Amino acid sequence: MICDEAHTALGEKTSAAIRSFPEPIYIGMTATEQLIAKQVSDVFPASVDDLPLQDAARRGLIAPLRDLRVPPVTAINAVPIVGGDFDQEILAKTLDHQALNQAAAGMYRDRFDNTPGIVYAAGVDHAYNLAKEFRAAGLKAEAVSGRTPPVRLAETLAAYERGEINVLINAQLLAEGWNSPRATVCMHLAPTASKRVYQQRIGRIMRLHPRKEAGIVVDFVPKGATHNERVVSLHSLLDADFYREGARVTPAPRRRSQRRARRRLTPAPWLVPVTPDVRRRYGVIQREWQRIDPKYLDEDEQRAWAMIAGRQIRFDERASFVQKLTDRSASKAALEQFLTTAAAENPNRRLRMMALQDRVSMRVERADFDDLVTLVTQAPTWEKERLAGIRILLRAIGAEKPDAPEQILARWTWRLARATRKVQDRRASAEYPEAKRLLGALANSRGHRHEENAAKLVKAALELPVPVGAALLASAEGYTPRATKLIDEARERLGTVQEVALALAENLPAPKQGGGRTKRRRRRRRKGGGTKPEAQATKAETPAEDAPADQAEKPSS
Repeated sequence: MICDEAHTALGEKTSAAIRSFPEPIYIGMTATEQLIAKQVSDVFPASVDDLPLQDAARRGLIAPLRDLRVPPVTAINAVPIVGGDFDQEILAKTLDHQALNQAAAGMYRDRFDNTPGIVYAAGVDHAYNLAKEFRAAGLKAEAVSGRTPPVRLAETLAAYERGEINVLINAQLLAEGWNSPRATVCMHLAPTASKRVYQQRIGRIMRLHPRKEAGIVVDFVPKGATHNERVVSLHSLLDADFYREGARVTPAPRRRSQRRARRRLTPAPWLVPVTPDVRRRYGVIQREWQRIDPKYLDEDEQRAWAMIAGRQIRFDERASFVQKLTDRSASKAALEQFLTTAAAENPNRRLRMMALQDRVSMRVERADFDDLVTLVTQAPTWEKERLAGIRILLRAIGAEKPDAPEQILARWTWRLARATRKVQDRRASAEYPEAKRLLGALANSRGHRHEENAAKLVKAALELPVPVGAALLASAEGYTPRATKLIDEARERLGTVQEVALALAENLPAPKQGGGRTKRRRRRRRKGGGTKPEAQATKAETPAEDAPADQAEKPSS
């Protein structure tokens, strides 16, 4: 007993005919794999040999499928589902409008031109109205339905095979039992909630053809829609993890015979996770963070994506990534998370420095700035760039970037200054000869003598210019409550928090530009050892621009 389209063998007459034979060999064939194990097995009591679409495409038995999602203009949330699919009469009233039909025709013409395709409409009248607008857009389109006389239907299908017609529009007439290898585009202008109907539809464009690189499915669903949507899409049918516009959803065949055909849909450089499974969504973000489009992620996922990017991004990728952050409408929280993570965990020193500078160039919340202060003053990753990082944070305080009270700003300022005590000490000693004596007396005294020395140091600091006075107070440390109070009061009287922060920042060395070349030179000379003095003098007098190109310096091992 051989039954084609076995998913339709559930009717009373077909079931009775099948069961009337004594012990036959049952063979049922259908493309609707979702129903085989559940309902068809009731009629065919046998084991199921399943061949998923992905495996069939990989073996080269069917054409691979590409997908294009178009955001729907009309919402169909109010359309009820009857018998497993949308109520066709209400769906037709919702979708059959001239403006929508014209937009669909224009979209097909602009994206696919004369590429052969099949369009599914919501009802017979909708199909004929669409055909009218498709022809008005310059496409060779015809509508067919149960009203079409058999002879006219046969002639229309034959004209489609000859290339005289490129677009066939129908309601459900051509969903089963019709094959055309040249059919390439399947446009679901009537969305369906039935996986069986959907899989039968896309089966029309999966026949192999020498000029078909892949079948193209057009789904009218939001680009970031998950599998929980009522409308079935190619990704929900195949339980795919992410959507990438124009990319193959089923794998390419192992045989490359179709590679000669021209690709009609170019994959987009971005993608978005569409699986509703939280773990799988975060898995996509982890694997494909460079191609993720953040505007389709929620707030938590954007922050997770930005954190992963901040850790892994390379220095030469920073410009393109920042452009994606701005062009793709990522949230401000994602941008802040990216810069904070890059400043804290990225292995590239220059990128960490740039990320910190960009992070404090915008308004920073109190808790976030406190984390940055802790990071720069204590983290091992900032050991070699600590002075430069503290200089950036002090200048940010001077520019009033942190959102915090004056008392907290002052605490941060002197905490940062304390972390650069040695540099501030040298600055104060260079500008004020008595600085070393005052600081030494303060450090080596105790009791009331210590408090007297603190008073002397405070008096001198308030009479000096703000940068020198700030450097002197940054290097001072009181051992008694009175001495500590004197120093703290002097810090408050020295100037506003912003003035003091900028003064302390100016005491720190600016980051070197292009450093490292002198070190390589010195290493090379040290390694050579036996250079004559005359040769060294001659080399020193030769301008760098005149040096031969083949004498370019190489870093020593």
